[in-house]
Amino acid sequence: MTLHIETPALLFSATSLILLAYTNRFLTIATIVRGLKKKYDEKENKSILIEIANLNLRLTLIRYMQLFGVASLFLSVFTMLVLFFDFQIVGLYFFGFSLFSLLVSLALSFWEISISVKALQVHLSDLIS
Repeated sequence: MTLHIETPALLFSATSLILLAYTNRFLTIATIVRGLKKKYDEKENKSILIEIANLNLRLTLIRYMQLFGVASLFLSVFTMLVLFFDFQIVGLYFFGFSLFSLLVSLALSFWEISISVKALQVHLSDLIS
């Protein structure tokens, strides 16, 4: 199998956009956590602590999503460098690792989104019933 330098370059723009989306999610949740902490300081409520714990798990997942996304981007760029120096076999392996990192990042993203949906369902359960 021959891998051309353009192939890993295709991941570059997609991975960059995914990382931007992950960062936006992180910043939004961080803002919510800060607001909830302030609310908890004013009125100690156990439900707020449960909500903060849920958001903390989501922040941790987003951090790992970003980690694997950056690893995917790094490995894609490194693959292009290796292919530039005409090391096909090494390039194939690095590209495979890059795809695997992207896959892990997307799986973590799915997990984080499912936690978010469950939290919203719990939050809205009194309205739906």
